[in-house]
Amino acid sequence: MKKLNYFDERSQKCTLKLREILRTSLPEFCDDFFIGIENQTSPLTRLNYARDLVIFFEWLKSYTSIVNGKEIKDLTIDDLKKITSNHIDRFLSYLSTYEQNGKILTNGERGKSRKLSTIRTFFKYFFNRNYLDGNVASKVDMPKIHEKGIIRLEVDEVARLLDEAELGTNLTKMQQGFHEHTKLRDVAILTLLLGTGIRVSECVGLNVSDIDFSINAIKITRKGGNQVVLYFSEEIERALKEYLTERLENKVANKNNEEALFLSLQNKRMTPRAIQILVKKYAQIITPLKKITPHKLRSTYGTALYHETQDIYIVADVLGHKDINTTKKHYAAVSDDIRRSAAGKVKLRDYN
Repeated sequence: MKKLNYFDERSQKCTLKLREILRTSLPEFCDDFFIGIENQTSPLTRLNYARDLVIFFEWLKSYTSIVNGKEIKDLTIDDLKKITSNHIDRFLSYLSTYEQNGKILTNGERGKSRKLSTIRTFFKYFFNRNYLDGNVASKVDMPKIHEKGIIRLEVDEVARLLDEAELGTNLTKMQQGFHEHTKLRDVAILTLLLGTGIRVSECVGLNVSDIDFSINAIKITRKGGNQVVLYFSEEIERALKEYLTERLENKVANKNNEEALFLSLQNKRMTPRAIQILVKKYAQIITPLKKITPHKLRSTYGTALYHETQDIYIVADVLGHKDINTTKKHYAAVSDDIRRSAAGKVKLRDYN
């Protein structure tokens, strides 16, 4: 039997989790919705939809009379017909601060927007198939998203981040104890993220066989499953080779994870969460006032690439943006530097 790659395994796990949620926590008619959108969405997207809908139906049961004493599993399409746009407005207000499983959770404008998008897709599906007479969710306005400035590392901060990962000078004594065993791996991860702009999921999914040092390239799996080849610099080549040499010498790979490029101390494929923690550990030392995540390292690369090329289409292609407007929104603001430099280029009068 063919061994599954990281992304296939993730899809399987998401599918199984979705089935469990449908079996235990959502009305039976929701099955039709998830079957209907299967060919247009990924398992991860469908799982996130399911989690959003659980919150929505739990709110309906606790804060409205629509459920009327029923269990959520026993709700029908007729109950869905009772929901108005006012209910959805109230739900969005509820999302600002609520309790779930003993934890206080909050949602800002982006969190609310994502959950409203789920509800809109849900109601649209049943409306298009004539189960509902109208689509009340479409009448609810999306929360206004206030764009934030790009948070990224400056050139000197990039250098200091890599130095800290290599030397571990400012780590705690406990961290330094582990650092001796992980420094080459950590430097390789940070260098790869900063030097290619790949997503953390793309980094996690890399196998040793996805590297070709004859052309200095890696094969990554993008969102949606498309595979592309990205090329890397000699600096990345050096970091990867040093890590792989140590990895081979120490025989850190085991039978189950020998294909995974980046391994934890437990010899398992690193998770996105583990890499997020790794980035945070070093970044807090270098720039404590900036909240640096793997995505911010991606922004750092995208900004640097735009500075060098002044070509938004190159940046979009390398970063794997399907919509050029996504790239413009995040990186075209850098052109402010160009506008500043143009300020003194045109002379109106010669005072010499």
